Amino acid sequence: MRIAICPGSFDPVTKGHLDIVTRAAALFDQVIVLVVHNPAKQPSFTVDERINMIRKVTGSLQNIEVDTYGGLLADYAKLKGACAIVKGLRAVSDFEYEFQMALANKKFYPEAETVFVPTSLENMYLSSSIVKQVAMFGGDISGFVPSVLLQEIEQRLSPRTY
Repeated sequence: MRIAICPGSFDPVTKGHLDIVTRAAALFDQVIVLVVHNPAKQPSFTVDERINMIRKVTGSLQNIEVDTYGGLLADYAKLKGACAIVKGLRAVSDFEYEFQMALANKKFYPEAETVFVPTSLENMYLSSSIVKQVAMFGGDISGFVPSVLLQEIEQRLSPRTY
């Protein structure tokens, strides 16, 4: 079985995340969407909330598992016997950082290849940070996040009261 890990903070889940996960699911037998702990970030949603959001938007995909891990990604990939780590790329600026991480992961777990998936054209500008900023100023984020998550994300991030 060809297992891939699709790691990220997913804070919150965007249409861009869903696009990459869906495309990875078409390429591999199993995809583990991994909510990683990034000590450099202050999340808006708890790990459990992010896991539940991912499960809501990937429920129709039979080969998706959602998990969380607090250690090195390479260690998790080895633990799961993954053959690939899938990373979405929006722009050239993403590549430099992701390439460095890919080399580090390869050093620690040579059995896994990093697969870079370019984002779809409509999601090139999209990030969780953009979603947070637009929502914080009361802007419309309906084009940025899956509709099933819109109300939940707006309630947390938008200054409007519901």
